[in-house]
Amino acid sequence: MKKTIFEMLKNADGCFVSGENIADKLKVSRTAIWKHIQQLRKRGYDIESSERRGYKLKDVPDLITPDIVQSGLETKFIGQDSRMVYEDSTDSTNELAKRLAYHGAENGTVVIAEKQTGGKGRLERKFFSPPGTGIYFSLILRPNCNPKDAAKFTLLAAAAVAESMKKFNLRAEIKWPNDILYDGRKIVGILTEMSASIEQVNYIVVGVGINVNERRENFPADLQKVAASLAEMNGGKNLNRADFFRTVLEEFERLYIFAETENFDEVFKIWRAYNITLGKQIKIIAADSGETFTGIAVDINENGALVVDTEDGRRVVYAGDVSIRETRD
Repeated sequence: MKKTIFEMLKNADGCFVSGENIADKLKVSRTAIWKHIQQLRKRGYDIESSERRGYKLKDVPDLITPDIVQSGLETKFIGQDSRMVYEDSTDSTNELAKRLAYHGAENGTVVIAEKQTGGKGRLERKFFSPPGTGIYFSLILRPNCNPKDAAKFTLLAAAAVAESMKKFNLRAEIKWPNDILYDGRKIVGILTEMSASIEQVNYIVVGVGINVNERRENFPADLQKVAASLAEMNGGKNLNRADFFRTVLEEFERLYIFAETENFDEVFKIWRAYNITLGKQIKIIAADSGETFTGIAVDINENGALVVDTEDGRRVVYAGDVSIRETRD
């Protein structure tokens, strides 16, 4: 009900909407409307009231709650209706999403948190997740695919965020497989996990953490040289988190539907357009063996794995930590 009230006030474009009209539309009492208005005010919505004219929305808080994000969200299923779960704080959106997926959460369910106390990154790293400045969410997907295809959804998520940044006039740089960087520092982290049988994926959880409006000096000391934010790319100007989040979900769904109905060609095309790994001298720490080796990143294969030419021949890397080596003339 709060979502409908918010949309009615938002669509009024700064004009008053009578409490009677809202109550008639929702078929509840005006007292019930007043109580919901009070709840919205407690969340930070600036709503003016007039005994004769009703209610007017003056300002919306910088929140990524379902009522704000779903208002204007142009997706067919991702994040729609009950497929959006919000928590002020959680240990990890991926952990919560996996619990929900295990109990039958629908394809396209989005789990959002304003703050994570145990945000997870790749290779067991932690992801800094303070409240009010970032976007931390996980998507529950139930694709009809083989487990070997799961890694492709990591590249899909990176491509979706990169395309979203383009719409905000920000240029993404993707380091294989899914780190999005600015000036060599990490802006976006993506972690993909799955539950599967031998031949079929039960569900995939794609977790995405985006540093949106964090200031460099507010990162922990050990992250200030390795982390950045979209605001920093944007000349220090904050982005509207809800607007950016909607764009990411819309781009993700567009690519997901294409991958499900056609193939991953569009995903790989976009990923290659933003990548900064291919053609470079790199050092790799393989995730499965811990082996370290160097070579030239040649391409990604049909599974999204990295193809590397080394002194000992061509190798294919499915998971690992990649660093780009500086070359000197």
